[in-house]
Amino acid sequence: MKIKICGMKYPDNISAIAALQPDMMGFIFYPKSKRYVGDNFSVNTMQNIPDTIKKTGVFVNESNEKIFEKCAKYHLDFVQLHGDETPLQCQMLHEKNVPVIKAFQVDEAFNFDALIPYQNVCNYFLFDTKTEQYGGSGKSFNWQMLGSYSLQIPFLLSGGIGVENIEEALKFNHPMLYGLDANSKLETEPGMKNPEDCKTIIQKIRNHEYI
Repeated sequence: MKIKICGMKYPDNISAIAALQPDMMGFIFYPKSKRYVGDNFSVNTMQNIPDTIKKTGVFVNESNEKIFEKCAKYHLDFVQLHGDETPLQCQMLHEKNVPVIKAFQVDEAFNFDALIPYQNVCNYFLFDTKTEQYGGSGKSFNWQMLGSYSLQIPFLLSGGIGVENIEEALKFNHPMLYGLDANSKLETEPGMKNPEDCKTIIQKIRNHEYI
């Protein structure tokens, strides 16, 4: 089970969380987000992250030109598309060997057939809670709905995962579940993660794997 800590923003906090060795860390390049890394985000901050941690750039309805620019500047390992991006946009990135995580907001009316056009142009899917904004709501959806998901693309589970419900999240089983994505429930303020909470979640996931 992989663990992704998303919405990282501040250099010292990034270093502290990187020291806990999550599998992935997410950095939001969406200016309207409270967790936007900023216009002058340091390249050195990213370079100091160990290579064992996959750096994921999160974008919302951004042009591929801008995405390629950020990938080159920050040496991103993954691009997470968290908006209304089309299969064609994913395909264009995929053809340039940019690994793509496509996020979808799930509610009771979600149609899993909508994922079919994306299945050959994405490396992973991410299922988050449907809200008026793009992610970071701290709210969970009914994870059992994912029983309707039958494609062969692995996915990350997101939406309101924190210390108080990590045990419940670890009980959720699906053959294509790749990892858990945690963000706002681990924060003391937007973009500032609580190292103790992050440590607790990472340890519980690692211990769960050896049971």
